[in-house]
Amino acid sequence: MCAHSVLRQPSPSMAAGGSYRRARQLGRRVSLARLGKLFLWAAVTKNENCYHCGQPLTLGNPLLVRIDGEARAMCCGGCQAVAQAIVDNGLVDYYRKRDALPEAPREALPAIVEGLQLYDHADFQKSFVRSVGEDQHADQREASLILEGITCSACIWLNEQHLARLAGIVAVDINYATRRARVRWDERRIRLSEILAAIAAIGYRAYPYDAERSEQLARSERRNALWRVFVAGFGMMQVMMYAVPVYLAGAGEMTAEAEQLMRWASLVLTVPVIFYSAAPFFGGAWRDFRLRRVGMDVPVALGIGAAFVASVWATLRGEGEVYFDSVTMFVFFLLGGRYLEMTARQRAVSVTEALARLMPALATRVAGYPAQREGEQVVAGDLRAGDIVLVRPGETVPADGCVREGVSSTDEALLTGESAPVGKHPGDFVTGGAVNIESPLFVEVTQVGEATRLSAIVRLMERAAVGKPRIVELADRAASHFIIVLLVLAALAAVIWWYRDPAQVLWITVSVLVVSCPCALSLATPVALAVASGAMARAGLLVTRSHAVETLARANHFVFDKTGTLTSGRMKLLEVLPLGDADRTTCLCLAAALEQASEHPIAAALREAAGDAVLPAVESPSSLAGSGVSAVVAGRHLRLGRPDYAQAAHGRPLPASALPLLERADTVVALSSDTGWIALFRIGDELRAQAAALIAELRSGGRQVTLLTGDTAPAAARVAQTLAIDDVVADASPQAKHEHVRRLQAQGAVVAMVGDGVNDAPVLAQAQVSVAMGGGSQLARTQADLVLLSENLAHLARGVAVARRSLRVIRQNLLWSLAYNLVALPLAMAGQVTPWMAGIGMSASSLLVVANSLRLHQAART
Repeated sequence: MCAHSVLRQPSPSMAAGGSYRRARQLGRRVSLARLGKLFLWAAVTKNENCYHCGQPLTLGNPLLVRIDGEARAMCCGGCQAVAQAIVDNGLVDYYRKRDALPEAPREALPAIVEGLQLYDHADFQKSFVRSVGEDQHADQREASLILEGITCSACIWLNEQHLARLAGIVAVDINYATRRARVRWDERRIRLSEILAAIAAIGYRAYPYDAERSEQLARSERRNALWRVFVAGFGMMQVMMYAVPVYLAGAGEMTAEAEQLMRWASLVLTVPVIFYSAAPFFGGAWRDFRLRRVGMDVPVALGIGAAFVASVWATLRGEGEVYFDSVTMFVFFLLGGRYLEMTARQRAVSVTEALARLMPALATRVAGYPAQREGEQVVAGDLRAGDIVLVRPGETVPADGCVREGVSSTDEALLTGESAPVGKHPGDFVTGGAVNIESPLFVEVTQVGEATRLSAIVRLMERAAVGKPRIVELADRAASHFIIVLLVLAALAAVIWWYRDPAQVLWITVSVLVVSCPCALSLATPVALAVASGAMARAGLLVTRSHAVETLARANHFVFDKTGTLTSGRMKLLEVLPLGDADRTTCLCLAAALEQASEHPIAAALREAAGDAVLPAVESPSSLAGSGVSAVVAGRHLRLGRPDYAQAAHGRPLPASALPLLERADTVVALSSDTGWIALFRIGDELRAQAAALIAELRSGGRQVTLLTGDTAPAAARVAQTLAIDDVVADASPQAKHEHVRRLQAQGAVVAMVGDGVNDAPVLAQAQVSVAMGGGSQLARTQADLVLLSENLAHLARGVAVARRSLRVIRQNLLWSLAYNLVALPLAMAGQVTPWMAGIGMSASSLLVVANSLRLHQAART
């Protein structure tokens, strides 16, 4: 009982021997206003429950809130405060939209708010708050929170609307499946403690997101559901023990007293199944009834309730049919199906949760590196850019960084989909969350906390989970209409059988209500899309928009950028043409020696091609910007750079054999001495190893392919010819790319644009579905619908295959749901399906849809 709702009790002295005078004095203290309020309370309550949380009302101090012009009774001060806050903020629509009751506030609002000031401290925020603003928005922050008390989609709506109206709130996104919220605000106008207090004011609790806490909530949900399944299964088995003898007994073989005893035993065993296991069905139906709508629980609750009530009535009268066995069996099968559906849903979001748990809590920081080699254990959140951390074999890299010392390999399977270990050498980038495999690495931290690549991946996955694709909305709408049709058909069947055979009316009506499967229709699409998104993420293709899987499957025209997409984006030595007496290796060593001090990409390509070869000593090096470098090597003056720059050292023309090399689209640098030409080097952007296979697979699947690039026509033609791409558009500006894609769409094409995510931003936004390469810092800024984390084009081909297969699975699920209902409903209306058969059919239909969707997990591996 709430303290606010307890009437003041008389003192012991009054109780012992209070006089008539004292009683009158006490009566005068009750004002006419209070008496009026008490009468209003009595008129409003009428033995109802609390309007906000549904808990029973208690006699005492009247607690009322006027909602939609009517006084509504509240059970305690907490509910009164929350309801008043909802009304004051203009969010009364919450009570019309909600389809489940919230938890009752366990504490008064001041007690909840009292300790929230702690959340404003920077040290406390660093594990779950990041700075997201730039320039004029430098004071913007974003927090990752988990909400407690979310029971339905209306709770999501209420929290989003309530927070969006606060001054200083920039954006709010809440994921219903994971109960995870991302809130962005302006630190100058509002503080995090005020945001959390606002959430508490409407009856919810927000905490810093913790993967462990999220898993605890999921475990609790599974445990409760499993207990309901257990009680229903146990009751079903026991009831069947009493039902079977009655079915098997012949005429006159069982006395009426024994049969009645069997019925009473079945009734006692069915009661826990109805009031505990089946409680969610009745709760959902009552919620829908109060909201004046029909949901999927309505026909189920009507069927179960009608069969149970009729069976109880028959037991009390001692005559008529009982259906306790059918009721318990139906509840068991339906709960079993829903339990599997729930685990499939949680499994679908398990990739996000697994990624969130990758980052370790502790790290080994080496403060005095390189002189100091031993480190100290620190909280990973305390790391800062520039710190050196020691990552031993078997440990997880605590932040994004660059290898300073050590040679090893890392397991990045969950991050990129690459199952093979990735070699790491000094200068290589390592991603936070990767596992070091072979030997110790000293890593210089470059990004920490929410700025890491792993955090960016998790944020993008959550963004995809927040939205609802159009195909899912259509399926939900169809399911709601189907339920109305089902109720009409059940009523029609009841009327027909009432005139034909009244004894059959009940079980036939129950069978009609139960046998239909709107659940399968509603599950057909979202489960398949969720499983497909998880499967694609495991294959290295990250879904960041809700519509991406469906649209990628329908795409019939793929448009590719060249540099950084079909090519690696790194300069590489493609060909060496010796022009004198020196062989290829000697020419390459001379060129690499001249470029030892240069940071130019061409210099890096020459040094990489030379590998570990011993380079000759260089004297008097000098460089001319835009032309090349010169130096003295072994007494000879050498020049390396543009052909005209190299030619100036000796004045001789290039031999005829070198002219074809110059005509190619790649960069050509020349090496010469004061006596003549030494060699030509062709350097270019190499094709990705998987590009040819990807293009061939797309074309064999009937899709058109276009190369759309800003590079020169010769460079584009060379790549297109190698990959067998017929449609090439070169020298295209960002605006020209945008217009070209728009023209393709005007011709009816569903365009999938694949680019590097930076200079291709306008055309990526124009395409129906876009894929960005996931390299480095681009990932955090990308607005693409999908991100190719591994930059392995084979993973894109696999993702396209998964998307197309998911669309086939959705069609199969919808077709099965439609076919099942078209067959099952007429049979049930004709009296050919018993209630227990209907329960098995409905559960099996839902399970088949889920099982068919789960096959997509294997699609990413084949």
